[in-house]
Amino acid sequence: MSQRKASGEAGRATIRDVAEHAGVSVASVSRVLSGNYPVSDELRRRVMKVVRDLDYVTNAHARSLAGGGTPTVAILINNITGAAFAHVAKGVEGAATLRGWLSLVGTTGDDPERELTLVNLMRQQGVAAVVLLGGAYDYDEYQLRMARFARSLDAAGSHLVLVGRPPLEGDVPATTVDYDNEGGAYAMASHLLSAGHRRVLVLPGPAELTTAQGRLRGARRAFEAYGVPFDTGLVRHGPYDYGHGYDAVEIALHETPDFTAVLAGTDVVAAGAMQALRAAGLRVPEDVSIVGYDDIPLASQLTPQLTTVHVPYEEMGRVALRAVADRREGGGGRRKGADGEHLVLGTHVVVRNSVRLPVPRG
Repeated sequence: MSQRKASGEAGRATIRDVAEHAGVSVASVSRVLSGNYPVSDELRRRVMKVVRDLDYVTNAHARSLAGGGTPTVAILINNITGAAFAHVAKGVEGAATLRGWLSLVGTTGDDPERELTLVNLMRQQGVAAVVLLGGAYDYDEYQLRMARFARSLDAAGSHLVLVGRPPLEGDVPATTVDYDNEGGAYAMASHLLSAGHRRVLVLPGPAELTTAQGRLRGARRAFEAYGVPFDTGLVRHGPYDYGHGYDAVEIALHETPDFTAVLAGTDVVAAGAMQALRAAGLRVPEDVSIVGYDDIPLASQLTPQLTTVHVPYEEMGRVALRAVADRREGGGGRRKGADGEHLVLGTHVVVRNSVRLPVPRG
């Protein structure tokens, strides 16, 4: 017999019930569930055990969405117009529709504080899952707060799914659906090196973003494997947009003009870099080779068509939604062994027409 039935209570458990059974104050329970305040591991374990025993959720709306009502999945994305993760969102939404679920989309605007705020808001709204798309910010405080939100989502019968980023550290109830980001960059840099390029302008992305860090690591590892010195002076960090690709190449042509290839962090960055080369009177790939990352439709629409890394974005979205559905269908809204689950999909190089043997420029 559950604690709730033993006490003779009827209806939905309240936060006061949780506090009474855990032997703590209502304020302490609130701190554990909100994820906004640091609490001891012992207090968190005690409160979360009672939360599970009483089947407590933060409000009636949460109970409806996490239980018998229509499940809703919240998709949080940096920029809804960004082609790569728009395909992930398409995969999530399509898989949700097949199951009769609703989808909400929120944009973070590349702002870690807004991202955290939206995760907390979705938790309060009682969604069945929060699917967070794109690279994470490499800040300790950000990671700690996201872990707290993952635990509070779990307490409310919801779940955090991270797509395209590393898993959170420690015992955190979140599912990660990732891709071989570093391996893709390694393969692409190896492709350039095998074609004879040694001076490569690398545009991996924002320095603080885990996606860019992985792509830079992969490129460096390829140079090491080929025994070629890696020149950090040819690395230019910046946002994943057309303007950065254009500006970075334009500046590099004045400061370090001996590069023979550009390794762009995304296909959109590659498109900007390609235009900057043309504006300088250089041809692709006759004078400078260029490669991208993502394999969005733009890659095959450029002239020349872009050699790039294929990432299975839409499949990642479908896998993310299936992971949430599997937990719910496993009984009690949870699936044994699902906490901390890390799924990794493969990447591969798509060879097109934007790479050739290097030609020295006078």
